[in-house]
Amino acid sequence: MVTSLHIPRLVIAAPSSGSGKTTVATGLMAAFSERGLAVSPHKAGPDYIDPGYHALATGRPGRNLDAFMCGPELVAPLFAHGAAGCDLALVEGVMGLYDGAAGRGELASTAQVAKVLRAPVVLVVDASSQSRSVAALVHGFASFDPQVRLGGVILNKVGSDRHEVMLREALEEAGMPVLGVLRRAPQVAAPSRHLGLVPVAERRADALAAVSALADQVRQGCDLDALMALARTAPALACEAWDPGEALFSHPVPSRNRELSPRPAAPRAPAGPDAVARPAFEDRVRSEPGSGNGRGEGPVIAVAGGPAFTFSYAEHAELLTAAGAHVVTFDPLRDEALPEGTAGLVIGGGFPEVYAPELAANAPLREAVAAFAAAGGPVAAECAGLLYLARSLDGRPMCGVLDADARMSERLTLGYREAVAVSDSPLAATGTRLRGHEFHRTVIEPGAGSAPAWGFTHPERRVEGFVQGGVHASYLHTHWAAEPSVALRFAEAAARAR
Repeated sequence: MVTSLHIPRLVIAAPSSGSGKTTVATGLMAAFSERGLAVSPHKAGPDYIDPGYHALATGRPGRNLDAFMCGPELVAPLFAHGAAGCDLALVEGVMGLYDGAAGRGELASTAQVAKVLRAPVVLVVDASSQSRSVAALVHGFASFDPQVRLGGVILNKVGSDRHEVMLREALEEAGMPVLGVLRRAPQVAAPSRHLGLVPVAERRADALAAVSALADQVRQGCDLDALMALARTAPALACEAWDPGEALFSHPVPSRNRELSPRPAAPRAPAGPDAVARPAFEDRVRSEPGSGNGRGEGPVIAVAGGPAFTFSYAEHAELLTAAGAHVVTFDPLRDEALPEGTAGLVIGGGFPEVYAPELAANAPLREAVAAFAAAGGPVAAECAGLLYLARSLDGRPMCGVLDADARMSERLTLGYREAVAVSDSPLAATGTRLRGHEFHRTVIEPGAGSAPAWGFTHPERRVEGFVQGGVHASYLHTHWAAEPSVALRFAEAAARAR
């Protein structure tokens, strides 16, 4: 049902990457949360790492809004799903305000997200090497697209009181409100490495201290009352909030991601206050002798977590749960066995190359994963998961599920992809079309098995990944909200494997 969502909201953008968006957005999230507000954190684009800091600042899952992977039509519903019951929503942008998918105009840009959400934009400007020119810069961003409402700026890396005065005078001439001024403060900068910031899970104590310092810095340098007043100018947003159960069983998914016809909607559950939609396979497995896991629940799907595997979209676990599965997290660095009753295994992205010695040392778990795969258990592996399933990573033994070897590389592979499943697997039927992204500095040889996982159709045509037995392993990161059938298909495969 389409409703009007009345929630104050802001998009935190910048002229370019490296301007301080994450610093400001995370600091604002923490500062407003300290005021007792329920803050809904969001990130434009596919990035996994920034949402971890957002979650730390707000106590709520950081959620991505990616118009390329999920389609512009899902941006507002996914936003409404995450923001339900909150007092304020903050969206950190991606790259520069108008940067998006290469060659696709505004698609997947921060500007597009702001327009879809009808949210005012706050521009974070690195002022370290300019004074009056800042007015020309901001004027250009404010006038480039009249549908993007630039409500004010936050000046970052300001050098002195005199510098601040010059910047404020220039922006006053341009009629642009200054909503905050932040001085250079390297002590609160988060450490980075080859794929960006170090994830929260790898430095939780330090990350907590950094987020607290960011909140202090933002509280002292920004006009929180003015920012909240600007957020309240966002008009009501008319949309239907995304719901994992509804996505799986009630509504066909928009067909933007594939050239096939949308699958028909599943029958609705009987009406009534206590009626609950339940997947057909759940009824089936409950009735099969010996199919229970002792808890009267659906199949156990083990999801890799811990410091080595930190890349995951919150909606994936929500879709699996809505499909009747019992999602359990395990840590491949520390756990020597898969969770009891594991019937499906999801190994997402992260940094196994950083933890290769520790992963290699955990031979009991590597052997358990290999045995699970050899028995035909359904396995969905993305990027880091692909490396973990390989025979070796930088010369150290991994699970040996795939007849392939991985190593670090000097070359960064980065970008959006359009893909079609070219081999049937527990995750995707042949012909399933998805959009995703690659983001890694490793290579695996060979790059595809005899039954590849995906055929890329854009920006280049090639096959990639591995399907063997119940394993689907690939470098491609996907967002299952774009095609919920993959979550349902995987949960059904896990139910059959019990």
